[in-house]
Amino acid sequence: MTSTLTDSAFLQACRGERPAHTPVWFMRQAGRSLPEYLKIREGTAMLDSCFRTDMVVEITMQPVRRHGVDAAIFFSDIVVPLKAIGVDLDIVPGTGPVVAEPVRSAAQLAQFRDVEPDDVRTITDAVTALVGELGSTPLIGFAGAPFTLASYLVEGGPSRDHRLTKQLMYSDPELWHALLGRMAVIAGQFLRMQVEAGASAIQLFDSWAGHLSLADYETYVKPHSTAVLESVADLGVPRIHFGVGTGELLHAMGDAGADVVGVDWRVPLDDAVTRIGPGRAVQGNLDPTTLFAPTEFVHARAAEVIEAGRAAEGHVFNLGHGVLPATDPDALTRLVDFVHAYQPSDA
Repeated sequence: MTSTLTDSAFLQACRGERPAHTPVWFMRQAGRSLPEYLKIREGTAMLDSCFRTDMVVEITMQPVRRHGVDAAIFFSDIVVPLKAIGVDLDIVPGTGPVVAEPVRSAAQLAQFRDVEPDDVRTITDAVTALVGELGSTPLIGFAGAPFTLASYLVEGGPSRDHRLTKQLMYSDPELWHALLGRMAVIAGQFLRMQVEAGASAIQLFDSWAGHLSLADYETYVKPHSTAVLESVADLGVPRIHFGVGTGELLHAMGDAGADVVGVDWRVPLDDAVTRIGPGRAVQGNLDPTTLFAPTEFVHARAAEVIEAGRAAEGHVFNLGHGVLPATDPDALTRLVDFVHAYQPSDA
């Protein structure tokens, strides 16, 4: 990693330092809100695009060029490593990941083999190419956390109540822990390959963890998320841990091994800092729907987020979840400019 890259505002904030400006990037910045993304994706299925080196590079670069964000997020999907090892699944438009044969027995665990370099060669080639194009802008690699991956596999797709997931978790803990153990290995391998190809940071997405109580998270999930984050600790890159609706889990998620804890929009950042505890930076947390309000309102709310983030040892500005498809791209660009220029006297 070059000194220029190491000194980037994003990586400084992740390390708990105070860069010259608050760094900003957006979850799902590479995607459906951009007309150039919709154009390049015409006629290409989501998962197919995730395995095409040229498309991954171009889509990842689009928001960096347009918005001037401080970090790029690698264009992929959390189910990509499962697809790469041969799991029969697809991303259905308007629905999300759908698994052909939901996991119901120990015999089905045999399909979850290790991820080999050749399984994701086009993906790691894209990472290497992106690092060359991005220069001093860091690239964030990512993977889905064991609980979220397991939920898709058990439910067969997205779920509102995660009933089948919790049923398995409670009724067959041996199978549950075996499944999450395999997910942890696969997620860790995928993250390692991205970093070894050049990614400067990683983010572990636990999209569905907010459906759990703290007690269930501690017992059934945290050990496996810890295993993922520990598996890449030796690589020396910042590890971001994010989930939605996880206000009651923030301390536990940080304690799992995160250097940076992502916070959704429901918890003020200064409150989140207290919950998380010392020694970790935070990321977040403007409500994504705020971007549909007048610019003055958006910027006033952004100022509140930045001010609350000053309670943390380091703060990366982001939304509290992903960019919504109907978001005006110009609103994102204006927000980046505002965050970069913000000074305390502007409040």
